[in-house]
Amino acid sequence: MPALRTTDLIGRDAELEELTSQLGIRASKGHQVARAMLLAGDAGVGKTRVLMALRDRAIEADWHVVAGHCLDLADSSLPYLPFSEILGRLMADLPDVAGRVLEQHPTLARLLPGRRIRSSETASGDQALDRGNVYDAFGDLLSAVAEQAPVLVIVEDAHWADESTRDMLSFLFSRALPGVSLVISYRADDLHRRHPLRRQVAEWMRLRGVDRLQLEPLADDDVRTLVRALRPGTLSEAEYVSIVDRAEGNPFFVEELVGAAWSGQVPGELADVLLVHLDRLDEATRRVVRIVSVAGRQVSHGLLAAVSDLGSAELEDALRTAVESNVLVASRGGTYAFRHALLGEAVYDDLLPGERVRLHADFVSALGEGRAMGTAAELAQHARRADDKPVAIRASIEAGEEALAVGGPSEAATHFLDALELIDTARTPVTDVDLLALVRRCAEALVAAGRVPKAVKVLRARLATLPSDAPAVDRGQLLTSLASALTLTDTTESPREIAAEAVELLRDGPPKLLARALFVYAECLGNWRAEEARAAALEALELAERNDFTSLAVELHTTLALLDHQHDGQDPGTGWRAAADRASSAGLIEPELRALYFLGRFLQDRGDLDAAGEVYRQLIARSEAGGLAWSPYPAEARLLYAIALTHQGRLDEAWSLLDVTGQDPPMVYEWLFFAQQMLIIIGIRGNTHSMALERLRDYWGSDGLTAIIAGSAELMRAAAAVDAKGALAIYDDVVASVVPLWHEWFQARLRLATIVVGVFASAAPHQSADERETTRAAVDRLMADGARVIDFYARYEASRGPEYRMWVARRTAEHLRWRWLAQVEPPSSEELVEAWRAAEETALAYGSVPELAQTRVRLAGVLRAVGDAQGARVAGDQAREAGHAMRAAPLLAELTAGGSAAAPATAAEVAVLTPREAEILALVAEGRSNGEIGKQLFISTKTVSVHVSNILAKLDAASRTEAAAIARRRGLL
Repeated sequence: MPALRTTDLIGRDAELEELTSQLGIRASKGHQVARAMLLAGDAGVGKTRVLMALRDRAIEADWHVVAGHCLDLADSSLPYLPFSEILGRLMADLPDVAGRVLEQHPTLARLLPGRRIRSSETASGDQALDRGNVYDAFGDLLSAVAEQAPVLVIVEDAHWADESTRDMLSFLFSRALPGVSLVISYRADDLHRRHPLRRQVAEWMRLRGVDRLQLEPLADDDVRTLVRALRPGTLSEAEYVSIVDRAEGNPFFVEELVGAAWSGQVPGELADVLLVHLDRLDEATRRVVRIVSVAGRQVSHGLLAAVSDLGSAELEDALRTAVESNVLVASRGGTYAFRHALLGEAVYDDLLPGERVRLHADFVSALGEGRAMGTAAELAQHARRADDKPVAIRASIEAGEEALAVGGPSEAATHFLDALELIDTARTPVTDVDLLALVRRCAEALVAAGRVPKAVKVLRARLATLPSDAPAVDRGQLLTSLASALTLTDTTESPREIAAEAVELLRDGPPKLLARALFVYAECLGNWRAEEARAAALEALELAERNDFTSLAVELHTTLALLDHQHDGQDPGTGWRAAADRASSAGLIEPELRALYFLGRFLQDRGDLDAAGEVYRQLIARSEAGGLAWSPYPAEARLLYAIALTHQGRLDEAWSLLDVTGQDPPMVYEWLFFAQQMLIIIGIRGNTHSMALERLRDYWGSDGLTAIIAGSAELMRAAAAVDAKGALAIYDDVVASVVPLWHEWFQARLRLATIVVGVFASAAPHQSADERETTRAAVDRLMADGARVIDFYARYEASRGPEYRMWVARRTAEHLRWRWLAQVEPPSSEELVEAWRAAEETALAYGSVPELAQTRVRLAGVLRAVGDAQGARVAGDQAREAGHAMRAAPLLAELTAGGSAAAPATAAEVAVLTPREAEILALVAEGRSNGEIGKQLFISTKTVSVHVSNILAKLDAASRTEAAAIARRRGLL
């Protein structure tokens, strides 16, 4: 795939501003102007792009811009080549000016491009160019052009400049030419110690009026912006991280990597550019550079010496050459690495297959025999690539354990997976490894890294390979791990059945395996079969305490905290806090995180959002310190904390908490976090992100929480558009996605159904009587769904917290609002107001700022309709204040549409109608009859008729239709 390109200048605003100021193109006050600027930077860092932007700025400022380029013609370069190009351009642009100078300096004509093609003429005698004449002539040429407009001279790629060109530049730098500024670009990474331009640059920098600007690599955020410009659309964070890490801020590298479509290998064109650096090295240096590419990202001097066949002096000379040539960089710690990681990849890809295997085998020998220090991970990598499977298997397992010990579960999982793959593909059976223990350890590492689906896949694959007559203990321990993993992810299977089978298989097995199986079984039973779960947990706890299984005992205390609450009413929060403290004292971080997670959820479900947030912060900090930030409990706690912050109206804090920029989370959490961010930005704030929510639909079927959050955002968008039909379709899609993963009457279904009923209520005033009657069936279905959820959770008191009660009250209020606005068995004014006051009270009790504000918007409308103007004003003002604080555009728009904000008409026009007449006029414009208006506003039909007559008289309208038209024209509706 060809590389992509963009003409946008990204991440270079500061450098461009400095150049324009230094050169006097847009000189800022008090800024010292330089005659010349040297623009240095590595190949591909964006020098040409910056110079193009500088050219555009100069042209905008009415400067004359001319450019010349040095070319890589090896030893056959033409003298003064860039100045020939500049002269040719001036002859084309300003022939009169250039012609006068050529008459005064005939020798300059020898530099014209057409005179430099090969001919029989020989440059001898009086035809030979005199340097002094050429310098003066070119200086006079630039001065003559500058008399008409300031001149910007650009010379690119001076690292390829011939001696004559470098001397001409020295002359121009040292001679002040009024109105002439110069910019010279060159590749800093090409300036090895013996490069002729290196000394020249040092001399130029000592001249007055000459300054230098080093173009550094782009910042990570700018690289992301560039990737988005090259490839619009939503990329996964892993893809962003890979490009940012490999490109190292080089725009050319970014473009090539994006264009390569994530193939993993260095694109061919980029490899060719990178490998040019090796062409100028001697053979010994190239050999050492190839060894370094096999070593990895960096290598110690000792390991290089052990692998290389060069003598110490010869090795040092080769390394010095590589460092001076900007191929390698040396650190104070005695290690070497490629100046660009992609150069190392390109060198490695350029090796012959047999050469790679041999070099890797040399590293295995050096590390295995102890001739050099190295890690188990290094040994495993080299043994694997040298096809030394026995060494690779042992080293991979050792590397995995080392990674777990220092809080690197993701790296550990990779090593364990490598070991399993090597065992499966080994030509002879591997007998010195406990295969099932390795599989379980691998699954544990995957779970700790947040890669639960992969853990399930690994366990299933191993179960499938067990022979039918395998020992019960083998199958039982794998089933225990599988059931445990399934409880941490959404699945259509029953972890409970798998855990029950594991318990039966391990009844006569080792106590540790049986205790673990009983614990997992209790977890699978959970709240739904609390007494059975408690019995299994107590049996497991007795085994754990009798055999000193401390970690398992702590986890069982966490499980029993909730089960004891259901059994005898004990406060589970106290039990979870005690379990967390016990785990912390024993140095058991994973049981501590689990206990804190349940404690935080308990506090959040109880409505104590501040206390829950404090626990979540502690949990997240502990997980990050222990390298377990993406394990299931802290990762989900991060989301729950963001949801709590959202309810508290702290939307910016919630957004920042969910921002995984620069991190590499498992995909399930990346999209889950993104869904909550979209709920904030689209659902609450009303911004539009094209296709963002649609892209999330790809993950609805695999994660119920993503479906609910993203579906809620879609419903809120439909509510803002008063799209009842669309909202109902979204509701059905969410239910269809979540039910197979959870159960039919999941609690969030109450909230989703209530939101949709609210959309039907908002749409009712715009519908005809027939349309409102047609939607009755849909509203009745939604109300029935909510009633089934309420019935389902009637048995589980712990699940009926303040948020649940808020949505029960809101459901009743929204249904009454629909009946009132649709005029389908409309409630009394007292019943309607009472329901919305109850909804306000429950929202206030829970402390949800967005839901309380939404409730007050609709309460204000109800109060205004029943004649309580003061109450409506108070509720509206409270909602407006919260809406402005959250920047909730849809909420504020609904408030304005409901009549709570000033109308856009003039003061004289507003005074025409009373507030009641304005309300009736709005309903008249919607085509309501006097009878329908009376029922909706709780007044008699006769009173409505009187108001309509007054409206027609005040607006000087002959009919209801004309009155509506006049009102729209004046902005009264």
